Amino acid sequence: MKITGCELRRVRLPLVEPFRTSFGTAHARELLLLRMDTPDAEGWGECVAMSDPLYSAEYCDGAEHVVKHFLLPRLAAVPEVSAAHVAPLLAPVKDHRMAKAAVEMAVLDAELRAAGMPLARYLGAVHDRVPAGVSVGIMDSTDRLLDAVAGYLDAGYLRVKLKIQPGWDVEPVRAVRERFGDELLLQVDANTAYAVADAPRLAQLDPFGLLLIEQPLAEDDVRGHAELARRIRTPVCLDESITSARAAADALAIGACSIVNIKPGRVGGYLEARRIHDVCAAMGVPVWCGGMLETGIGRAANVALAALPGFVLPGDTSASARYYAQDITAPFVLSDGHLRVPDAPGLGVEVQLDVLEEVTVSREYVSLESLH
Repeated sequence: MKITGCELRRVRLPLVEPFRTSFGTAHARELLLLRMDTPDAEGWGECVAMSDPLYSAEYCDGAEHVVKHFLLPRLAAVPEVSAAHVAPLLAPVKDHRMAKAAVEMAVLDAELRAAGMPLARYLGAVHDRVPAGVSVGIMDSTDRLLDAVAGYLDAGYLRVKLKIQPGWDVEPVRAVRERFGDELLLQVDANTAYAVADAPRLAQLDPFGLLLIEQPLAEDDVRGHAELARRIRTPVCLDESITSARAAADALAIGACSIVNIKPGRVGGYLEARRIHDVCAAMGVPVWCGGMLETGIGRAANVALAALPGFVLPGDTSASARYYAQDITAPFVLSDGHLRVPDAPGLGVEVQLDVLEEVTVSREYVSLESLH
């Protein structure tokens, strides 16, 4: 498939409510979108890098620069490209996985649209709908947290994830468990906010029967996670530490985790995400699909990925209305706690261009012929 050009578009979507984690509070989501042009079809990609390098080293401005000056020229240097060739072509550029994932997604969308194949079928999905969980940010008070959780349960979400940090951990979890009972599928996400020395504090979460504690320690402290896993009963799940199938295999080999969160942007794309799924499935390790406050573009791809057989835990595949009053695609709507897997070619969703124009901050078109 020949790539003729790429539009780089920055968008900013207000969130329906502020989303607070241990690394900051977001009031809007700024994203880089790519529209890849080919003679046969166009494809859309979404870069999940945040505005600032707080969640990871990548951030929107940097991702845009890398895509324009380093990634697109590598696509332009070959006469044709397929999605399977994107990662090897871009491999000489170190890291920048979120930027690479956006490029791969756009190429993959175009390729599958031209072939008339849905992404879910291409990846090997076995379900036509997936169970939806919801991520609840750090709140100003326990009362507000309980009200928020009650609202999400009333909406039909099947699993609740609470963001935690030192000073906001044991008591809010206790309050949620006491209010909603042991039947609630409940897990927590620390976003690297703790150290191994906090093991006694984190062990206080053990009596609450959590599904897992997600990424309690720094992303490069895999050995520390293995030590922590021996000192607490709550299953340890890795997020930021899992950057590839090799990283997943290494972490599992030393007992650093027993569950894996797969975020395609964090690992360089949906094809590497599928490889991580396959590694974990071969080892009998459950996986689930994490979220990065995606628009309908990224959400469509995540839902397709979450329909693979190894995704046995509800992921962060919330309905569009959880984050946005107006999405740039038709909204994903919760039905009996599930989201439908798109079955149209490619990502299976269409961008609403009038809405897209309203939220666009800037755009630039790059002709790949000009990069020769």
